Amino acid sequence: MFDELSARFEEAVKSLRGQATISDTNVEGALKDVRRALLEADVSLPVVREFVDEVRRKAVGTEVVRGISPDQKFIQVVHDQLVETMGGENAPLAASGKAGEPSVVLMAGLQGAGKTTATAKLGLHLKEQGRKALLVAADVYRPAAIDQLQTLGGQIGVEVFSLGAEAKPEDIAAAGIAKAKAEDFDTVLIDTAGRLQIDAAMMEEMVRIRTTAQPDEVLLVVDSMIGQEAAELTRAFHEQVGITGAVLTKLDGDSRGGAALSIRKVSGAPIKFIGTGEKVEALQPFHPERMASRILGMGDVLTLVEKATKEVELADVERMQRKLQEASFDFSDFVQQMRLIKRMGSLGGLMKMIPGMNKIDDGMLKQGEEQLKKIEAMIGSMTEAERQDPDLLAANPSRRRRIASGCGHTASEVDKVLADFQKMRGFMQQMTRGGGMPGMPGLPGMGGGMPGMPGMSGMGGMGGMGGQGGGGSRKAHRPPKKKKGFGDL
Repeated sequence: MFDELSARFEEAVKSLRGQATISDTNVEGALKDVRRALLEADVSLPVVREFVDEVRRKAVGTEVVRGISPDQKFIQVVHDQLVETMGGENAPLAASGKAGEPSVVLMAGLQGAGKTTATAKLGLHLKEQGRKALLVAADVYRPAAIDQLQTLGGQIGVEVFSLGAEAKPEDIAAAGIAKAKAEDFDTVLIDTAGRLQIDAAMMEEMVRIRTTAQPDEVLLVVDSMIGQEAAELTRAFHEQVGITGAVLTKLDGDSRGGAALSIRKVSGAPIKFIGTGEKVEALQPFHPERMASRILGMGDVLTLVEKATKEVELADVERMQRKLQEASFDFSDFVQQMRLIKRMGSLGGLMKMIPGMNKIDDGMLKQGEEQLKKIEAMIGSMTEAERQDPDLLAANPSRRRRIASGCGHTASEVDKVLADFQKMRGFMQQMTRGGGMPGMPGLPGMGGGMPGMPGMSGMGGMGGMGGQGGGGSRKAHRPPKKKKGFGDL
């Protein structure tokens, strides 16, 4: 996501390089590129105009501190304006307005935006925070909507309430809230019906449900793929129903960023969560500052650390550090780390959260993901003894030929993976012992073509994230520290 927008912003800065100051004259070229970047990202035109005017006002005449070039100062101004446009700071879910009663969240949106899935994702997010949520199936029109929510609820272990498809949505909402009060649920998530387009009947039903449920939050679920149409959708819902926030879905797709930059300015309501994949775990709180950094190609280390902290156990981190220091890291450990990466998301998505890695070619990232699959197949053809002692393979060509035959790859490919693995193991040992940065080998089989990739194999806490003291276990859910261990990435 945002790759094209990031590239355009980078082009905008080039015209200021080598300049002594930011002036009315030399900033115009950069502003034209910014305007073009936002329009191509499908940002709403009024939002583009306001954004460019604010950047011009804040950039022209600003003092450029010694050691900071005008192009760097311009990036800072654009970054700060992006943050402001998207809401300034993270906006958590509102607590219940009534003491001792559950918070009520009404999920609204058009059909196809991913509303039912977003409801389940939010239920899982709340469960992981230690809250007791009840999902209420009030979409009585879309075929199988109730079944879908019940299936998702079963997968994540969150209870789903339904009165079937014959009851009125407002009656289902009222009964669900009554159940939550009686059984000490602290949050009620009401999944309402969507339509293929905004119509009077849809809005009237939403108003009736809102009047009955008296929700603390009305979250509009918006498909990020619709670009500036999100602005009109947000405006219509806000004027007729009143929304308190938005959930932006499908940000892992070909989204150009227009929706993320338009919603807050149009409605005044913040984006509260973003969906970053199809899996039910793929929901993140929205942080404007982090998103602005990703748009400008600066990475998103905090989100990366949070992902790792959520997935990694402290004991696993300590065990992996010992194995790296002792050069006893083996193929079984490598598979474990690859599976950890998969749980955290796609390789490309993770790499682009690391500062400086946004320029890695998508084709190379795809090649890396394919290579990981090949390596996993090769390791699957090894005996347990071979996984635990790679030296057995180095000393016996017949073992390597057998593995090649078993996984469907050539003996030379197996040889290369083994050689690269041995180099990588030596590299990681040197790194963990403070030996600096020797020539960085790539993933086994990648021929060193992917800079930084050896750190991925040390992901028993994201390799260098062991500098956080393990970051905490999945069970503890302690928030990551912002300044400790980031240099190891």
